[in-house]
Amino acid sequence: MDRISWCPGCGNFAILRAFEKASQRVMEEGYDIAVSSGIGCHGKISDYLNLPSFHVTHGRVPPFLTGLKLANPKLIVVGFSGDGDGLNEGAEHLVHAARRNTDITIILHNNGVFGLTTGQVTATSPKGRKSKSTPYGNPEYPINACQLMLASGATFVARVFAREQKKMAEVFYRAMKHRGFSFVEVLQPCVSFNNFWDLRKEVFWVEKAESVYEAMRMCEDIRACGVFYAEEKETYEDAVWKSTF
Repeated sequence: MDRISWCPGCGNFAILRAFEKASQRVMEEGYDIAVSSGIGCHGKISDYLNLPSFHVTHGRVPPFLTGLKLANPKLIVVGFSGDGDGLNEGAEHLVHAARRNTDITIILHNNGVFGLTTGQVTATSPKGRKSKSTPYGNPEYPINACQLMLASGATFVARVFAREQKKMAEVFYRAMKHRGFSFVEVLQPCVSFNNFWDLRKEVFWVEKAESVYEAMRMCEDIRACGVFYAEEKETYEDAVWKSTF
């Protein structure tokens, strides 16, 4: 393993440890796992995991994993993406992967900034936030990532807070075992440019909703964490293989 280069106190450390626990549990059940990551601070995670791993260009984690899963349907494939990587450059790929119900898992590291390039606003930054790219305040309203994924057709949607390692590991495990498109948003403080560790005191956990509409309301509050929605339906890979052979 390379020396870990994240800032001390970064939420990525907790995500790494929680994923190690979840992936070990999945592999003990006899499954093989491959991972991919995009561009940004989160992207180093694939270097720190003892798993087959691939770096891809900005925003392209979902289409890369789609191809990998089509080529080897028995693999469990997991992508790590940042809020800038996944919802700025890669929003269209994320939406279409959810729409197709591609059998992949996406873990979104949401710290609300482009941390690697020193704190510019992203699609999830709050309106009014001052940064190097918005010295007079961010004029845009933020995307609610979980609502976007629910509206796009994702069949497993969850949100967790980085400090809650046990709960995070359990949600990661459930996401990987789900057949279909799984999306987990991790509220992951950036200690250098957007340190919101205090939000942990306000986070509350909810149970799975019975409908997409209820789940949409449930995840509107950014402090809400848990599995918001899960359903089973035909995956993209099943549909492709059925129509091909």
